[in-house]
Amino acid sequence: MADALIDYMLALPGNEDVESINPLVGETNDGYLNDIRGRHITREDVFAAIKSAKKSGSVEEGSVGAGTGTVAFGFKGGTGTSSRHLPAKLGGYTVGVLVQTNFGGVLTIAGAPVGRELGRHYLREELQQEGSATDQGKGSVMIVIATDAPVDARNLKRMAARAMLGLGRTGASGSNGSGDYAIAFSTAPQMRIRSEDKSSLRHIELLPNDAMSPLFLAVIEATEEAVYNSLLRATTITGRGHSVEALPLEKTTEILKKYGAIK
Repeated sequence: MADALIDYMLALPGNEDVESINPLVGETNDGYLNDIRGRHITREDVFAAIKSAKKSGSVEEGSVGAGTGTVAFGFKGGTGTSSRHLPAKLGGYTVGVLVQTNFGGVLTIAGAPVGRELGRHYLREELQQEGSATDQGKGSVMIVIATDAPVDARNLKRMAARAMLGLGRTGASGSNGSGDYAIAFSTAPQMRIRSEDKSSLRHIELLPNDAMSPLFLAVIEATEEAVYNSLLRATTITGRGHSVEALPLEKTTEILKKYGAIK
């Protein structure tokens, strides 16, 4: 993938004089279902993924793309998205979050102990001294946060940190082998650094620290909901002789009603 990214960037119009490219590829370990050693992703696959990502509209969720082989809370994880839009008096900004869920814990939805009620969660077997582990708490979650708010690198980092609070709401355990991370970026036009700006002063408008709290809350809520969406949209997947079941929706609905999370 790194080589394909370099090929793609070098071929872009306007990059003819570029002499240095640093490709960055994130990953979550889906080796339980996916044949990682097969190196099945080709240069053409990477190009197609980048080009298709440019289209507008809703993002497909569940067992798709890089989320096809992931596992979360002992159930089939995947890709999930969510967003929040601030009211006009708070700037009218939007925060969007995309997650790729691949981790363990005790699934909690709107305060309801769904994982515990379904009998599938991290350390269940050790606590009850029976059976084999269905959720070993392994894996990682990738979280990407986008906003149109004029936020600089420092406050983008603060927004990314708040994503972990949203992750915690879902019951994630943040285990030793879980390389959880979040990145955030702003699409605000005034935040873009153009090549012609190298030798001149930049005058930009930035949100002050006191205006950040609503954005922090938006990140927390959107991250939490994106995790749920990744599970609710996922389907049962079989690979490498293993099968991971999707979250049972009817039973989950009953549990949420039992605890008053939904009516």
